[in-house]
Amino acid sequence: MKKTLFIILGCLLALYLCYFAFVYYVPYSEGTRAGELIKFSNRGVMIKTWEGEISQGISGAQIFSFSVLDKNEDVIEKMKEYQGSYVKVTYVERYTTFAFWGDTKYFITDVVKENSPHFNRN
Repeated sequence: MKKTLFIILGCLLALYLCYFAFVYYVPYSEGTRAGELIKFSNRGVMIKTWEGEISQGISGAQIFSFSVLDKNEDVIEKMKEYQGSYVKVTYVERYTTFAFWGDTKYFITDVVKENSPHFNRN
């Protein structure tokens, strides 16, 4: 009886680890997006995650929501610095997310400040 229980628990643990590895190592897509960085915050009550939004258009009708993993400290610092600026971000889209990673499936891996195509800011 105990041996069967350990085998079942071992199989369930192995399945969970395979699922976690798949979500972590296999991206759904990779790409870049550009827009005005309108929001970036460290949110959550028990689990704090970095979340942000980029407005992709003059009216702000198209919003791109994203997360940044805690291990990307340089990206977090750049996001804080570029708040309100036009930026181009490189992201990885995953099949799903976990609560300790963030609220979205889009994870920013790099950010670069760009000149806005809408306004001439000299």
